[in-house]
Amino acid sequence: MRRGVLPLLLALVLALAGPAGAAGAGRAAAGPGVRLSAGQAGAGGSVTVSGTGWRPRTLLMLLVCGRATPARGVVGGTNSCANGDGRAVTTDADGAFRRKLPVAEPPVPCPCVVHVAAVTGAGAEADAVLEVAGHPVAPLPAERSAGRLAVLSDARLTGSSGLLTWFGAPPSRTLVLTVGNTGTSPVENPVFQVGTAHGVFAPEWDERQWRGTLAPGKKARIKLPVELSAGAHGDYTVTLRYGGRVLAEQPWGVDRPWGVTLFWILLCLVVPAALFRAGMAVVDRVRPPRPPGPGTPRRWGGRRWAGGPLPRGRTSRGGRRCAGSSG
Repeated sequence: MRRGVLPLLLALVLALAGPAGAAGAGRAAAGPGVRLSAGQAGAGGSVTVSGTGWRPRTLLMLLVCGRATPARGVVGGTNSCANGDGRAVTTDADGAFRRKLPVAEPPVPCPCVVHVAAVTGAGAEADAVLEVAGHPVAPLPAERSAGRLAVLSDARLTGSSGLLTWFGAPPSRTLVLTVGNTGTSPVENPVFQVGTAHGVFAPEWDERQWRGTLAPGKKARIKLPVELSAGAHGDYTVTLRYGGRVLAEQPWGVDRPWGVTLFWILLCLVVPAALFRAGMAVVDRVRPPRPPGPGTPRRWGGRRWAGGPLPRGRTSRGGRRCAGSSG
């Protein structure tokens, strides 16, 4: 009897645990995850950060950030992080990583997290709670509104470069996308953060305010200007952020300002040629005239005579009969 009951109990336990295990695996595969070797550490120490569920062969940035929670993200963006002590890591073929991160005090009070964000490709980020021993703790700022914005269409950059951009003027575009309010209260005059990053460097953020009110359940098409510095060229990434969350990312390839290169090439050719001509003119003025040599042409009758005896009965200048003439 016991031999028959035990297999039945074991099969029942496996059947109950199977769906739960599958659901846990599904949740793990749903998005990137981050784990820490220790939940508390002091400044000067270190923790080992590991993660799974990320895109394969993706460059990630690891930062200790204050004024942040996994639920609200990093309030204030990377300005709330210890950027000088961050570390970079690349995920393996399975989307996993493991990296040692030094613990540094962020420039703002805790609550603190280890913030992991993708640097290349589509935006992805995750946070893990970290208590920085001895660092001040302060409540998070109250949320301004219960409204929540979500992107409803792919972001795109519109516009083109003009002739001045070919000569080094700042490249500019317009970021266009459609957002919707998925919250429970209206969002009035939202302030977005537009970041531009060159290659693997951290983005530089500028605030752009959209004028208008977005009621719950409504959507709107927004246009935000984006501008780079003068002479910028190469591969850039434009990132749109609101409320500490990344809403969209868009690549931007900027052509090299060939007009500037052409200008310098012409300058390097024209200036030496002008200096050479000026120098030769000075030399011609200051050097003494050369005495006439044996082969120097003589003058006869106001015309140049290449040499040899003058015609019969002709005289040279001065009224004298030239040597070699008869009569």
